[in-house]
Amino acid sequence: MPLNRRKFLKKSAVTGAGVALAGAAAAPAAEAAEAGEARKGSMPVKRYAFTVMGTTDLHGNVFNWDYFTDNEFDDKAHNDVGLAKISTLVNQVRAEKGLRNTLLIDAGDTIQGTQLSYYYAKVDPITAEGGPVHPMAQAMNAIDYDAAALGNHEFNYGIPVLRKFQEQCRFPLLGANALDAKTLRPAFPPYSMHCLRTPFGRDVKVAVLGLTNPGIAIWDKANVQGKMTFPGLEEQAAKWVPKLRSMGADVVIVSAHSGSSGTSSYGDQLPYIENAAGLVAEQVPGIDAILVGHAHTEIPEYFVTNKETGKQVVLSEPLKWGQRLTLFDFELVWGKGRWTVEKVGARVLNSNAVEEDPRIVKLLGDEHEKVVAYVNQVIGTNAVEMTSVEAPYKDVAIIDLINHIQADTVKQALASTEYAALPVLSQAAAFSRSAVIPAGEVTIRDVAGLYVFENTLEARLMTGAQMKAHLEYSANYFVQTAADAEVDPAKLTNANGTPDYNYDVVSGLTYEIDIAKPAGSRVANVRFEGAPLADDAKFVFAVNNYRANGGGNFPHVAAAQMLWSNSDEIRNTMIAWVKAKGAIDPAEFASVDWKLTRNGTPVF
Repeated sequence: MPLNRRKFLKKSAVTGAGVALAGAAAAPAAEAAEAGEARKGSMPVKRYAFTVMGTTDLHGNVFNWDYFTDNEFDDKAHNDVGLAKISTLVNQVRAEKGLRNTLLIDAGDTIQGTQLSYYYAKVDPITAEGGPVHPMAQAMNAIDYDAAALGNHEFNYGIPVLRKFQEQCRFPLLGANALDAKTLRPAFPPYSMHCLRTPFGRDVKVAVLGLTNPGIAIWDKANVQGKMTFPGLEEQAAKWVPKLRSMGADVVIVSAHSGSSGTSSYGDQLPYIENAAGLVAEQVPGIDAILVGHAHTEIPEYFVTNKETGKQVVLSEPLKWGQRLTLFDFELVWGKGRWTVEKVGARVLNSNAVEEDPRIVKLLGDEHEKVVAYVNQVIGTNAVEMTSVEAPYKDVAIIDLINHIQADTVKQALASTEYAALPVLSQAAAFSRSAVIPAGEVTIRDVAGLYVFENTLEARLMTGAQMKAHLEYSANYFVQTAADAEVDPAKLTNANGTPDYNYDVVSGLTYEIDIAKPAGSRVANVRFEGAPLADDAKFVFAVNNYRANGGGNFPHVAAAQMLWSNSDEIRNTMIAWVKAKGAIDPAEFASVDWKLTRNGTPVF
């Protein structure tokens, strides 16, 4: 039966052991017996199997619930989300394999992404005196995680929130390449070591090395600049893996908040690769498996050959939000006084195959109800329904609303400065294709659902020529489609894997994008106030901090002069704007300023 979220039981107390070494020291008697067998030459082959479970990119999902729609989560593939589902899978694996023969780790991006995680960072913050315990810490403690790597989104709310979350977790948050900017020493534990008891009296020592994303230095510059630095994953893995082996690790697992593609979204702004998990496997000897995160893709099992040793390293990335649980199944053999990995494979389990763990449901029922009540607060009215369904390929009012609020906010911020007379342009993207602001009453969740990331707002000084380059780069998002070819909207976008959030709609200009032409020569008829856009014209560009700091590798923006910045999330700015206005009327801001064409003929 589906869970009725309105009838949660009162939260139960959390019990369970803290994070400690799994298993116990080998018995001297067993070692002596083993030595005796070896002398007689009759020792049988000793083998031991264990399983490491992994999650990644949980992004604040505890329940199979969408706070933006106020309903059970569902998608086209009927995936489910949340730690309550993961907990059930973990319980099943532990029952099958034996609790002492398993470990549970995570690859980062834990405390940002849902209104549940936002509420306990901003509305009822965990950092307040006598404040609450973060729901993700409560759930992960109850499920008995053994370790978790830091993700880049761990830093979105600032270091104090992250440190408080770290304090509340009964497992280590790992980040070998998150260094103190002054001392260049690890700002977080680089690794954790775990002992698994075997039937043979000799434990297996499993090291988990945590690596996070160098892009934090760009994406969360305001929070980390001068405080922490983030060198490359390959460099730090090469430093730490030999140390772990010298410390007696029989098995080395890397939990990396970094995709496997070898690409970066920040171009040459950093000398490090964003998605470097595959390179780590290829370049650093001594690694047995890598739990991959960050890319939000599903990779059940993927082998990379290490260049130095020729050894196969297995990688796996479970799908985001708790939709999948990775299982690394290890088979070890004893020989020459040590355990060695004989075989390792990976697979994923689908969380939609199980019910939510009632223990987790009961534990966090109160927190869930508080957030449901919060997001359903009415803050205004809307004259006409607006949706984002067609936003990736049409100029729609709901994206115009974001740009209108951003431009209005920047104009007010610069009103008493030397830049007050400059026209303000704004960029926005379709972060969600299912966002709806209904006609009639508008709630917090309606507005928050339109802007699902924790981005903040900045103002940068740009020229007309730079804005043209920005539009041209953005137009790479579209698949080249011949003038006489059928247009299928489902196949028109996301060329070369470009995500929706890296396609910018710019307000304040009018322009056309010719999808029949090759990338790099698509944007035409760019005008400002009806006249062709002059290359030397100057503008204030209202832009989110992700884009301003190099996210998406757009030209010019990251190097442009910053005129103003705001520490509050854009969605909070939008919520405050709607509250202050009391009413939304698309007639005041919506217009069709850009369109897709083929040889001058509109596509839609």
